[in-house]
Amino acid sequence: MAFLQKVSQLCNSMIIDVWSDIVCPWCFIGRRRLQKAIANHGTGHDITVRHRAFQLQPDISGVVPTAEHLAQKYRLDKTKVAEMQANVCSIADGEGLCYNLENTLSGNTADAHRLILWAETIGRDDDLLEALYSAYFEKSKPVFSHEDLLSITDEIGIDRIAAAALLASDEYVDQIQEDQALAASLGANGVPFYVVDMKFGISGAQPQEHFDQIFSQIHA
Repeated sequence: MAFLQKVSQLCNSMIIDVWSDIVCPWCFIGRRRLQKAIANHGTGHDITVRHRAFQLQPDISGVVPTAEHLAQKYRLDKTKVAEMQANVCSIADGEGLCYNLENTLSGNTADAHRLILWAETIGRDDDLLEALYSAYFEKSKPVFSHEDLLSITDEIGIDRIAAAALLASDEYVDQIQEDQALAASLGANGVPFYVVDMKFGISGAQPQEHFDQIFSQIHA
């Protein structure tokens, strides 16, 4: 309850910074829960949700099947990995998401993060983040190469030439590193990680009710 008591000190407008990685299944689940809580909260308060880059595997090179990657990382056999994925799919289903994790791939997400950060400058970051999550978790599409990413920007109507130019550059590389370092300084060692007005942190894909409580406290 200490966190909720502190939240009451916040004003009627807020920025919620969300550190996430587009290959983190809990991040998409957490996104849905936060969205539902904001929808329940109604009008009267201005809430801005801002994407912050966080790479779970910043040093990964190449692309490998996710099941193989998880088995190696956690030293599990294929059956245990399948059970883990089935459990996550069941939880996602409860949030209205249709995960298909059997054929997902794992790779470096730096370019995807750079593209999202750039898309913020044209007001399309939220659209792109949603499209990337859906492509990866619900359609088992890769999101690592430039062509992978451009196929998704094409789907949502982002100018291909501008997006390709961004990907061909090194823009936002520094911001990814800065976001990652800031998360560490705030005590985050995983995602999703939420910070309200750079004052109060929330770790993990909390139940929607947790966010509802926060907004209700602010409204009160």
